[in-house]
Amino acid sequence: MRQAQAFFRRGAYSFFAFLASASLAGAADVVKAGFTGNTGDVGFFVADEKGYFREEGIEFHPIYFDSGARMIAPLGTGDLDAGGAPANVGLYNAAARKIDIRVVADRGRTAKNNMYQTVMIRKDLIESGRFKNYRDLKGLKFAFPAPGVSSLSVLNEALKRGGLTYPDVEKVFMGYPQQVAAFQNKAIDGSMMIEPFGSALVEMGSGVRFSPTEEFYPDDQISMIVYGDHFIKDRPEVARRFMKAYVRAIRDFNDALDNGRWRSTAKANEIVRILARRLEVKEDQVRRAYPHAVDPDGRVNVDSLRKDLAFFRQIGDVTDPSVSVETILDETFVQGAVRERGPYRPAP
Repeated sequence: MRQAQAFFRRGAYSFFAFLASASLAGAADVVKAGFTGNTGDVGFFVADEKGYFREEGIEFHPIYFDSGARMIAPLGTGDLDAGGAPANVGLYNAAARKIDIRVVADRGRTAKNNMYQTVMIRKDLIESGRFKNYRDLKGLKFAFPAPGVSSLSVLNEALKRGGLTYPDVEKVFMGYPQQVAAFQNKAIDGSMMIEPFGSALVEMGSGVRFSPTEEFYPDDQISMIVYGDHFIKDRPEVARRFMKAYVRAIRDFNDALDNGRWRSTAKANEIVRILARRLEVKEDQVRRAYPHAVDPDGRVNVDSLRKDLAFFRQIGDVTDPSVSVETILDETFVQGAVRERGPYRPAP
């Protein structure tokens, strides 16, 4: 979408600018974090705008990627410290090559009554009767943000509902903003769409939410916070403080929600304003979009990761038998942050 792209043109920096600025950061510790420009980045945005990173002595530098899968290489080289990435094959294949990139916390998932991630179908296909149920997924062209991402596993679960198999759908790869345009010009038939892009498609009259993925894949771990090996080993204290600020921010986000929708409170209004400013959309657009879920203690849904890994093995995208979910998981940072901050207590 243009709003995300405009934000990056005006506010984001290149890798080289970040590397240069690091030497000028003074007492603050520079942390370069990748983000993808959707509401799943709320933890980063809130911690930055409310000063939680600064309170921990961190200078936060966001870097835009059109897919979390594209963060793998810079995380491995140390050009990126942290990021928000989906459960993708790159994490496991990097581990097989002894490139340690660790899943450290929850970034976004689905939950009961959650409409953040849905099976989005082109409106004209539904109106014409071409698409009525899961069986009609056969032969459709579905878009995904990148090869090897977890939404492909979600598609596989939807296909099972229709008695279909993974090869029964054509897959194409493009970022979510590009998917919006592709829906409009009928270049694709559907997508495992996330917010705020799904709401935009509904408002444009180009797409219809056929089904929330909760219907066939409950509690899907959509994305996680990941740390690069260099960040963990070379600057563990900075990584610890970064996580402490992040947990504080996602707890604010949880306090802003009630049963999968935005609350009408001052704290919720503040979070909505932050998202609107960072995504460069109007506040009422943020409120109309469905928020994702995130565990207030940052815990990752390991069962969901295991399901996705089994699927990646099934289609041959992960072949090394030595890698597992445990190979890429390190929850010590988020556990430490929760110990320091204490148990989460929901706002009244």
